[in-house]
Amino acid sequence: MFNYIPRIAYVVTALSSLSMVTAINLDINNKSSVCDAAKIVMNGALNYYEGLKYGGTVGMFAPPNYWWNAGEAFGGIVDYFSFCDSNNKTLESLIMDAMYHQAGENFNYVPSNQSMTEGNDDQGVWAMAIMQAVERNFTNPESHSWLELTIAAFNTMNSRWDTEHCNGGLRWQIFSWNSGYDYKNSIANGCLFHLAARLARYLDNDTYAQVAEKVWDWMVDVGFLVDDTGNVTLYDGADISTNCTDLTKKQWSYTYGIFMAGAAYMYDYNQDNKWLKGATDLVDTSSWFFENDIMVERQCFFSKTCNNDQRSFRSLFSRCLGLTSLLVNSTHNQISTWIQTSAKGAAASCNGGTDGVTCGQDWSKGTWDGIFGLGEQTGALEVINAVIVTTPDKLSQVPKAQADAVMSSIDFNSGLGSQDNVNLNEITVTGKDKAGAGALTAIVLAIILAGGIWMVL
Repeated sequence: MFNYIPRIAYVVTALSSLSMVTAINLDINNKSSVCDAAKIVMNGALNYYEGLKYGGTVGMFAPPNYWWNAGEAFGGIVDYFSFCDSNNKTLESLIMDAMYHQAGENFNYVPSNQSMTEGNDDQGVWAMAIMQAVERNFTNPESHSWLELTIAAFNTMNSRWDTEHCNGGLRWQIFSWNSGYDYKNSIANGCLFHLAARLARYLDNDTYAQVAEKVWDWMVDVGFLVDDTGNVTLYDGADISTNCTDLTKKQWSYTYGIFMAGAAYMYDYNQDNKWLKGATDLVDTSSWFFENDIMVERQCFFSKTCNNDQRSFRSLFSRCLGLTSLLVNSTHNQISTWIQTSAKGAAASCNGGTDGVTCGQDWSKGTWDGIFGLGEQTGALEVINAVIVTTPDKLSQVPKAQADAVMSSIDFNSGLGSQDNVNLNEITVTGKDKAGAGALTAIVLAIILAGGIWMVL
């Protein structure tokens, strides 16, 4: 059933005529045209936003979208705002309220009301959105800067590094009561690697670089990142019951993107050829996700089995491709071809629904294919954003912190609240890091457990 009419069109200016849109005319060589297209697509994404509805939750999108889908969406919306609409105070307020509201009680993106669904990858996707805000210099909240919130999420993720099983790695799930707790997967570890690499580069901080090295090397050793023939091939993961030896050999675009961009950040940080090769190899093998230069989620697209989550993976993949093209110049031409061709196809698919801004899944058809959802909107938005990123433009560059000023004002223990003694992984910031970092913890939600036991009794 599809009868969406834009409910919050006032967030973006000059959208009163959206219901009459029949096609998006995207000129990839004209930034105004690209921004106009992104505006239409973003408005379609905001049709699913619950934060302005009566009784809706700030920062969340309508079911069947999960908490992590919201983090994925706001990462793209931050980029749209930064590139195209940075004077829109209403949109700025919406973004800030949403991202800050979901930070959780300990300001580390482990909100207690998500304890039944949140995994390490979910927290990581939100942290990547917050890191977008850091690098795009998006307006900070009055307390807990975006950088502190990113560090807090990183701290809690890194504290869960588990050497008892498979000689390392993050589990998929944070909490033992959730299905998948005994599974270690590439996307959860990729989020930790990606955040470590970005923080290392942004802060010129060796401690974070060492964490990135740790994750990458473990991924290679366990066989998630390199296949039996030595080729870079990102598999989904494995269960700890087999010591991570029985691999689930599914491959997803966003996992490739997250590792690719992480390697690109590391290369820009230390110019080590290890990372140049890693980023380049991942770009080369990512060709599997393109059909005639148009992006497809190949694992499920042609079999028509993509679920709601999988239909959104191209959004993070597009974002990471754009970042990689900026940081590793040798990848720019190939990535630009993919992004520009895919963006044209995505824009052409965004003429569906009664609102005329609904995007489809198949970007090769030249029109809407009848499939709709938040994932279709965010995928199209991110690939259109990436057109700007892959075009020389000061707005799209990736800045670094003014280290002395930042390091003197940041609490490197930020986000550490309720603590236990399970699975701690200490890091110590030394040398040029100029600051200390204490013991890092995962949160066990004792109140929820106690309440559950009380109800059983």
